[in-house]
Amino acid sequence: MTSSTVTASQFPRPPRPNLAFRRLRGQRSPAEFAAAVRRAAREIGERVSCDARYIGRVEAGEIRCPNYAYERVFLHMFPGRTLTDLGFAPRSSVRGRGARAAEDTPSAYSTSHAYAPRETRDACDPYDTHDPYHPHEDHEESDVLRRAFMTRGGTTVAAASLGPLGLAHDAPAAGRPVRRAGAGEAGAVEEAVRRIRLLDDRHGADGLYRRAAAPLRAAYALLDAGATRQKTADRLHSGAGELALSVGWLAHDSGRFDDARSHYAEALATARTTGDAALEAHAFCNTAFLARDAGRPREAVRAAQAAQRAGRTLGSARLLSLLALREAGGWAGLADRTACAQALARAQALFERGPSDADPEWMSFYGEAELEGLEAQCWSTLGDWPRAARHARRAAHLQDPHFTRNTALYTAELADDLARGGRPDEAAAAGMRVLDLLDQVQSSRIRTMLAGTARVLLPHRRASGVSAFLERHASLPRSV
Repeated sequence: MTSSTVTASQFPRPPRPNLAFRRLRGQRSPAEFAAAVRRAAREIGERVSCDARYIGRVEAGEIRCPNYAYERVFLHMFPGRTLTDLGFAPRSSVRGRGARAAEDTPSAYSTSHAYAPRETRDACDPYDTHDPYHPHEDHEESDVLRRAFMTRGGTTVAAASLGPLGLAHDAPAAGRPVRRAGAGEAGAVEEAVRRIRLLDDRHGADGLYRRAAAPLRAAYALLDAGATRQKTADRLHSGAGELALSVGWLAHDSGRFDDARSHYAEALATARTTGDAALEAHAFCNTAFLARDAGRPREAVRAAQAAQRAGRTLGSARLLSLLALREAGGWAGLADRTACAQALARAQALFERGPSDADPEWMSFYGEAELEGLEAQCWSTLGDWPRAARHARRAAHLQDPHFTRNTALYTAELADDLARGGRPDEAAAAGMRVLDLLDQVQSSRIRTMLAGTARVLLPHRRASGVSAFLERHASLPRSV
């Protein structure tokens, strides 16, 4: 690694503004145009988190080509046009050997990718690197966990986590004063949150949790260092809080309840410090879910109700729907069937109002499949196995196959409900489908559910398919 010796003449040229894209926006504000992009995405079944900042980056030329999801959305919005017509560079010009060579070039200020020149960092939309819905032809994704926070282009805080606050790793740099955070660092924290969520959707939490702790420490170190502007400080607080929730969820899903509780409390404290109602609602939402799983149903009800109070001002019916489901889970744990049914009805009514631009980005997982899956868990807790199985079957059927972890979760729920409802052959068949997915998914939650199903099926080993399921389950390697 070399130290910072680049002269001013070696700085990369500033990005060229995308005037063609700016003309297409017309009289709409960046926020209005971003909302139109999200609506267009929903029309074709895509998922993009477009906001005014993204539109600004495109128009400034910082994103020279969009990822595949955005490409499909833009071409849907402007039929008959090509990416070049929209002002973007050909993908081949920012991908492949030439682009990677540029990305390997040290920046002027630091060897950390977190401070790479903006033209290098954003030559191609960072979402493209690990697009879970449209994996590209690069074979780098095969080692997903190793690359989770070491992706190219510096759009995560991986480098910051390895060298505190992005300082170079060599000894001479150790005494360098800590640099105050700017917009680039805030964006790195936000991107780390997205990467964790995307990888968890596909692979589960167990293999990610320990890797995620380093970016979280780096994010809070950035907060301690301070920010150059108040707007950046606000973004850092929100991003660090969301990152704490994401890491907390990885702990939660991998059975580390005490760690999860600590991370959720950290996020809640961050939200309360800055008066961030959206972050507070999210923190209480996760806390309610954890309390339910940890056998503290009354706390789950209280946390879910607190989340609803924080979330009422945010304008998202889908958020309130999810929070009502969290409350329903608590009531189920208290064996209060009436209160649970009322909360479930409220969740369904709110869900039917449809999505809106106010829905938080972190709720991308919440669709009809999740609604059915959470209702199945409520009826299962209440001991209504046939009803639980109906909802779990529907959840597994509705789930987008790209969300491998949730497909496995809903199918494991179905297997358990069928087993406890006296249908061992169907339970074994569902259990086999879960075992098929465990090569891709690492989740202690799912393994624990499957182990419970196996215990229930032991007395039925003579039933069709049960013996084969039990033998295959017994051969599973132990979790590390």
